[in-house]
Amino acid sequence: METLDIIIAEGNFNSVIIVLKRGRCIYSNIQKFIQFQLIVNVAALVINFIEAVSSSRVPLTAIQLLWVHLIMDVFGALALAVEQPTEELMEKPPVDRSKSNLINSIMYRNLIGQALYQVAVLMVLHFNGSSIFEVSEKINDTLMFNTFVLYQIFNLLNARKLKKKNILGGIHKENRFFLGIVMITVEIAGGRGGGGHRWRRCAKAKAKVGGGVAGGGRRQ
Repeated sequence: METLDIIIAEGNFNSVIIVLKRGRCIYSNIQKFIQFQLIVNVAALVINFIEAVSSSRVPLTAIQLLWVHLIMDVFGALALAVEQPTEELMEKPPVDRSKSNLINSIMYRNLIGQALYQVAVLMVLHFNGSSIFEVSEKINDTLMFNTFVLYQIFNLLNARKLKKKNILGGIHKENRFFLGIVMITVEIAGGRGGGGHRWRRCAKAKAKVGGGVAGGGRRQ
């Protein structure tokens, strides 16, 4: 008995299946969280580096990045850690512990694609956001920060499924707790946490700009 790797105390082989399923679920959840965190950090690093080199200033300050990481590390970890095991996990081949790679080719693909997309959109906002939305530079920096926060919320949803395109499939049946955490994250990041005030301020500024232009046209 001492030479066995697994001892079935109950005499029921179903216990082994449950253990395997839970173990693969934990392994998969760790991969999801690693991908989520890598995308957040790589996107923020590349954005600040490019903008610091091009304009000698960084729109995403240390306090803002700390705020994003505080929310995403806590609630993002909770959301991805409560993903329940599915039958699909049992269809995957076993992972050799000596050759295990937490970051596989699928995760690299997702990381590069999503990080490049975030960087491209935020670069457009950085260089042309003020002229596109007709706002001041400070309001444009606020718009960039809130866009970055919203991207990370969608990044959290994308991390649910590493391979599948339908990231929302079965979310209302398999994991309602995940939905609850995402809603809390949106509320804190974009509501009472201060983001909502910034969004309302941006909307008011845009309305004032539009009203001033329209009012000037009528006076003429």
